[in-house]
Amino acid sequence: MEEPLVAATTITSLAFAIGIVFGFVGNKTNFCTLGAVSDIVNMGDWSRMRMWMLAIAVAVLGTAVLGLAGLFDVSKSIYTGSKLIWLSSIVGGACFGIGMTLASGCGSKTLIRIGGGNLKSLVVFVFLGIGAYMTMRGLFGVWRVRFLDSVAIELPHGQDIPSFIASAGMAPETALLAAATVIGGGLLVAALSSREAWRSDVLIGGIVIGSLTLVGWYVSGHLGFVAEHPETLEEAFIGTNSGRAESLTFVAPVAYTLELLMLWSDSSRVLTFGIASALGVIVGSALYALFSKGFRLEGFRDPDDLIRHIVGAVLMG
Repeated sequence: MEEPLVAATTITSLAFAIGIVFGFVGNKTNFCTLGAVSDIVNMGDWSRMRMWMLAIAVAVLGTAVLGLAGLFDVSKSIYTGSKLIWLSSIVGGACFGIGMTLASGCGSKTLIRIGGGNLKSLVVFVFLGIGAYMTMRGLFGVWRVRFLDSVAIELPHGQDIPSFIASAGMAPETALLAAATVIGGGLLVAALSSREAWRSDVLIGGIVIGSLTLVGWYVSGHLGFVAEHPETLEEAFIGTNSGRAESLTFVAPVAYTLELLMLWSDSSRVLTFGIASALGVIVGSALYALFSKGFRLEGFRDPDDLIRHIVGAVLMG
């Protein structure tokens, strides 16, 4: 009996809905990685960092539950391969960190700010997409492959922490449970250890954003998974750009969004999970901005402000 294929439109519709909730809640709670760090440095306020830690804790623990329940196999995502490109990760992380500081926020914050009427973030969106596309397939990609990806470690197992633990002789399921308990549980305790973490915005932002990550994995990694596609006779994930399981990420999808808009007449370019979720974030943020009467247009102060945001956007890409 052939396994029924879920329609790509189902996957993208669910991704769009996930994005809407992310954008609405992200705008309401001011969820932002850069903002969390900035609050600590400038004001000694850990509230948003605790929200961020809570979101990560929920995502880590929930992903482990999905894995142990057999609903999602994290090894089928793009993050757990055996080739550890450590230099690319370090250089890329540094570029992204500097970039989001210059561009007033990371990819998700850029989408949220666009929904709120921020024209600066619209410019960041364009240059972030260009930078990301150049890094994946363009000039930056050539440099990345030649000088960074070539410096790597070939592991006998996946590069995720449960795989490292399992390589020492522990059963894979036990290793997953142990890693999730230590990391996710540790973050959960750290996030909720102060009274400031029990504010409604902190709890809502952390729990909802973390849960949306789980829903994303479930949609693309379970509902969209086909063990044997009738056309290729290989396993497939419906509606994703990578051909693997995906959840919430906001760099490559920006590049794919620009690609789709520029090559709309090319029938091979279609709406995907990543694109739909990114667009959903903008819509959700706009809905909250309009609902709270916080929507307002905002532009650059001066040419230097424009240059900083462009450079930051390209670095993030």
